[in-house]
Amino acid sequence: QVQLVESGGGLVQAEGSLRLSCAASGRAFSNYAMGWFRQAPGKEREFVAAISVGGGLTSYADSVKGRFTISRDNAKNTVYLQMNSLKPEDTAIYYCAAGGGYRVTPRRPNEYDYWGQGTQVTVSS
Repeated sequence: QVQLVESGGGLVQAEGSLRLSCAASGRAFSNYAMGWFRQAPGKEREFVAAISVGGGLTSYADSVKGRFTISRDNAKNTVYLQMNSLKPEDTAIYYCAAGGGYRVTPRRPNEYDYWGQGTQVTVSS
């Protein structure tokens, strides 16, 4: 089992920045691709970003590309999401996830095995 705990969410004004963290414990963090998803009220959970096991490859949703950066520190068992130029439409609960499959940078929720509890991000206009 892998346990994931997100932190760093909060209230920020438009054009501001936040950095989310996801601390992992349990089995072999460095063996998993990691991803970030978000879910706004009344909407489905959507892909935000993913990073490969070694951190060398990343993938981003079109809506956040150029504004968000995913990274990982395997020595600290932690994955990060740096969010810049935030917009009100970025408001959502953000979840981190760990994937145990062969996919390098998974983009679908069903490609992940473990999920955190989520952290709220609210962007005011």
